Amino acid sequence: MELRARRFPPTVASQVDCSSKAKPIRTYTCLCGATTFFDNTRCLTCGREQGFCPKCRTLSALLPQPDFSYRCGTCDAPVGKCWNYSANSVCNRCVSPPTEGALCDCCRFNATIPDLSVSGNAAKWYRLEAAKRRLFYDLDLLGLPYGTSSDGIDPPLAFDFKADYIPVDDFWRPTGDEEQVYTGHANGRITINVREADDVEREKLRVDMGEAHRTLIGHFRHEIGHYYWDMLVKDRREDEFKALFGDHENPAYNDAMNAYYQSGPAYDWPSRCVSAYASMHPWEDFAETWARYLAMISALDTARHAGFETETDSTRDSIDTLVARYQRLGIALNEINRSMGLIDVVPDVFVPAVVEKLRYIDGLVREARENNQVFRSVAALG
Repeated sequence: MELRARRFPPTVASQVDCSSKAKPIRTYTCLCGATTFFDNTRCLTCGREQGFCPKCRTLSALLPQPDFSYRCGTCDAPVGKCWNYSANSVCNRCVSPPTEGALCDCCRFNATIPDLSVSGNAAKWYRLEAAKRRLFYDLDLLGLPYGTSSDGIDPPLAFDFKADYIPVDDFWRPTGDEEQVYTGHANGRITINVREADDVEREKLRVDMGEAHRTLIGHFRHEIGHYYWDMLVKDRREDEFKALFGDHENPAYNDAMNAYYQSGPAYDWPSRCVSAYASMHPWEDFAETWARYLAMISALDTARHAGFETETDSTRDSIDTLVARYQRLGIALNEINRSMGLIDVVPDVFVPAVVEKLRYIDGLVREARENNQVFRSVAALG
């Protein structure tokens, strides 16, 4: 299937050089030589504070300076903590140059944060931010465009973290039907119900709804799929989309949703969709497939830096190679988990119809990355 050219605005928020030399990695090294990890704020060996440097794209030791700023222990750039790191302890990223009250390249997309006067919401916000940072890692690894209106990006990306339930004595109570918050996406704004950050509540929903990938990072990867449908498919290649995923205009989305929740998934979904929920409507099929694509890329990237699948290059290998390696990795990880009595890491079965949908998404991603790199280069030249 031929993919027509798509032009992006010259100003983008994703500022990562996608060459192999500049890719971020999953594990890092403190100045003391100890291994640190993506979410660390402190080295557990020497006690040095750690922060993700926007200049060298590395989690590095933060070297305190007399003016209360820091220098990056890797590239020596002057940095300051993101406001949500210094004031709220839900982030581990830095800004450069150091600026009082500045938000990092992940936190700046927050439109609504949880009500911190509610007990437990600070911990839930921390989990939401940790998952969101991993989402941005995926997007930067793939070189995908994203940004706000001021970046010239359409649709502008934003996140709302809201709640429609208030915990009382460790139980949840509704605040009223009119205040119900649905996790979803609309015009670039991604809403996540903070209840999803409650491990017990989320696990109940995962089991009740039979959703193997109902995780926080799974929600982010799914909803960002709707965002990229708007950016890469809407009004541009909808005929191609319909040929592969189905007609998103017939039936209407609300009709399809009501039918799904009344009658359940299509009986033949395993032969054509990556999940039961994907059979509800072509938009959900796209978002579910997009989420699995990001999960595959992330798992293979992590495996590469952990010493497994060391030949894999997520931005250069063909989709057939990526799927084959992901399946091989998944079988191994699943068997390890089963030997420990845990759920499968990779529950997906990639039948031919699903692989073709992944191939379509892979084509969208590669073209978007190429256009993003071209325009970033033009912008850099002034």
